Amino acid sequence: QVQLIESGGGLVQAGGSLRLSCAASGRYAMGWFRQAPGKEREFVASISWTGASTDYGDSVSGRFTISRDNAKNTVYLRMNSLKPEDTAVYYCAARLILRVTGTTQADFDAWGPGTQVTVSS
Repeated sequence: QVQLIESGGGLVQAGGSLRLSCAASGRYAMGWFRQAPGKEREFVASISWTGASTDYGDSVSGRFTISRDNAKNTVYLRMNSLKPEDTAVYYCAARLILRVTGTTQADFDAWGPGTQVTVSS
């Protein structure tokens, strides 16, 4: 059974940075999605098991960086130049196919409980 635990969320001022972590129970390709109140869940970033392939959503490309430490089974999302519109619950997701990424919710097989990120203006 896949287990995912996110951490690192919190309150930050606009222009600031945060790093989210997601600890996984095994070997997976991984992704981050986010959901703001009243909006659909949105793709943020994904990374293959080796880290050789990454994908980013248009709204975060150039500001966010996804990375991973396979020795720790942990994936990170470094978020820079945060904006109030980045405020959302951020979800970590795992994909059982290792060598690809993914950009839709249907690409992923398991989800973490989420962590809140709030960016104040």
